[in-house]
Amino acid sequence: MPVIEICGPGCTRCKMLAERADAAAKGLGLDYTLVKVTTMPEIMARGVMSTPAMVVDGVVKVQGQIPSVEALTGLLAGTK
Repeated sequence: MPVIEICGPGCTRCKMLAERADAAAKGLGLDYTLVKVTTMPEIMARGVMSTPAMVVDGVVKVQGQIPSVEALTGLLAGTK
């Protein structure tokens, strides 16, 4: 089961990325866990330098932007 982490302080942009990631994962029919990482030490420990960010199974997939649901679907497509 993939773990999708949304990294950011909880701002509007972070919430939007979380909603889009959730929609993309559901669209693919993934059985996944969505986790919000909100403290700077935890965010930096994942190698993220710009928020919002999406980390999937320990790999940074998105930093500093909010891709469309379609783009996120493409990023998550190989995740099972």
